[in-house]
Formats: sequence, structure tokens, C-alpha cells
Amino acid sequence: MRITLTILIALHGAIHLLGFVKAFGLAEVENLKLPISKPLGMMWLAVFVLFSIAIVQRIIHSDYWWLAAGVAVVLSQVLIVISWQDAKYGTLLNVVILIAVVIAYSAYSFNKTVNTEIDGLFAKTKTPDKTILTNGMISDLPPAVQKWLNKSGAIGKEVVYNVHLTQELQMLMKLEQTDWTSATAKQYFSIDPPAFNWSVDLQMNPLMPVAGRDKFEDGKGAMTIKLFSMLPMVDVSDNAKVDQAALQRYLSEIVWFPSAAISPYISWKGIDEHSVEATLAYGGTTGSATFHFDDAGNFNKVVAMRYKGADDAEPSEWTVRALKTEALNGIKVPVACEVDWAMENGTWTWLKLRVTGVEYNLKEW
Repeated sequence: MRITLTILIALHGAIHLLGFVKAFGLAEVENLKLPISKPLGMMWLAVFVLFSIAIVQRIIHSDYWWLAAGVAVVLSQVLIVISWQDAKYGTLLNVVILIAVVIAYSAYSFNKTVNTEIDGLFAKTKTPDKTILTNGMISDLPPAVQKWLNKSGAIGKEVVYNVHLTQELQMLMKLEQTDWTSATAKQYFSIDPPAFNWSVDLQMNPLMPVAGRDKFEDGKGAMTIKLFSMLPMVDVSDNAKVDQAALQRYLSEIVWFPSAAISPYISWKGIDEHSVEATLAYGGTTGSATFHFDDAGNFNKVVAMRYKGADDAEPSEWTVRALKTEALNGIKVPVACEVDWAMENGTWTWLKLRVTGVEYNLKEW
């Protein structure tokens, strides 16, 4: 689709070069019967140049190609109206390109909003002096948590205060969906205050790109999913159920930055030698999750009673299972996971994720 659109823009731009050629008598152009003045000929050339700039920007994956293309479409349509008898069919191409321009601008605007939120999260994050996590600092935690922190390699490493994570995803957006949708996501975490911002790009099909953002900040959760980055499919906030679900997600995902276990906002309660209950309270919102570990101390799974959506009357059992654990930046974390919802008629595995990168304690995003 991307290549097809680029070729279409290139062909449309090349056609405008013919108007310049005719205006300056550089060659005979049989398809343009009406005379074209030299000033208008320069406009035809300008449109060709603008479309060419847009093509180069698309090739180098610039986020701003839509700007040159949008101006070109407007000027092109003005020229088409002036030379309607010869050029009217170019309107159809302008409409197609204009739709692509609107979608590209919407994606740019959506990403700009998300990046502004991430900058705000970074600005609020407390960045203490370098502190090394020691066994003495975790001595009050349940034995299962202490064993996990030692097994993960967090002991002897710097205490984490922010995180950048990248993921590759396979998703089922609806219960009845059978074909997995591929997606990529990036996520930023703050440890103090506890917060995250997660954004995802997915392709429902070649013609339907979807952008989403899920966040937890100031004790509140919010989720937005937009078709073409502009048509709202989901937009929820200012809801106690969403707040708690977002908090529980944050709590469960500290397995990617284990030193957050010592956060003053998290309390731990031992259940047995392999499981503990964690409770996070912040900004007027409280939620719990149960962490399970294997005999060696590796994270196995986390289970929480979460609301799937703002309209749910009751929470459902939500489970994140680790399928593979390996060291990233010196810390052993789950790099492949599956996420399930317990349904009345069985278990719905709706998400498969793979962590592709993790960075800790960034000085700037």
C-alpha cells in the first residue's frame, strides 16, 4: 500500500511537469489542448516539485511528507479547475492523495500528543542519586520476592527510576476474532510517581491502520483507540474501574523492572513460598495482584481481578504468563508472555507479546 501510494504520487507529479513543458513551448503536449501561460506554467512546475519532495520524504520515512503533498494537492486542484477540460480527471487522483494526507496528518497529530504526554511523564519522574540495590534494602520483603530479586540480577544493580520498553504484539481485538493482528508498541514507565504511557500501532487490514494509547498517571487511567489515528473506537477516562485496571497493569508490569518492588507505594504479603500478593496505592486508587514464581525464583505469572472495560459490572480474572525469560541490560525479565481473560466458557488468550528492547534510567527520552 505504501509503495502503491508513492508510485501514484510520482505519476501524478510527473503529469504536472507536462503543464510546465507546454507553457514554455519545450515540447508538444497533445493531451493539453488549452493554452497555458508562463506564470501558470511555473505553478505546474511548483506542483511537480512539491510532489517530488513528498516522494523523497516518504522514501526516507519522514513524518512530514503530508505537508508538501497537501500543499501540492491544493495547488494542483486550482490548476485543474483552470484547465478543467483537459485536466478534470486529475481530481480523482487528488482526492485519493488528499485522503492519504489527512490520515498521515492524523497519525502525526496523534503521535505528537502521545509524545507530549511522555515528556510530561518524564518531567514528573523523580531522579534520585545513583543507588545500588542491596539485600539489606529488601530484607523486609517476603522470601519469595527476595528470591526473585536475587534471581533476576537486580541485586547489585542500580535502582531503576524510569524505563523505556519496546514490544512486538499479536492481538485479538474481539472475542470472536480468529486471525491474530500484528502490532508494535512502545512504553515508558516512571517509578516515582508510578506511571506509564503505552502506545501501539496495529494494522486491522492493509487499509485500516489503528493507533492506541493506554496510560496511568496521577492515579488515573485512560485509554484511546482510533481508526486512522482520528476516528475514535475507544475513548475512556475519568472512570474508577479504568483507574484501577490501569494501576493493576502497572503493578503487574514491574516484572520488567524488578527493583520497583521496593517502591513505597507497593506493599507485599506472602502467601506461600512461591506466591505473594502485592498492593499498589497511589493517587486515590488501589489495586492488587498475585505474583507467582517457580522453584528457582523466576517470575512465572501474575493474576489479578481486573475490569476489562468501564461498563463491566464485575472484574474478571486476568493472567499474564511468562513463556520465556532472559537477561536484557543485565536484568532477567520475561521477554515472551501471553495474556488471558477468564471467560464464562473458558480462557480467552487475547495477547501474545515479545519484548524487543528495554532501557533503564534514561537521562532523556
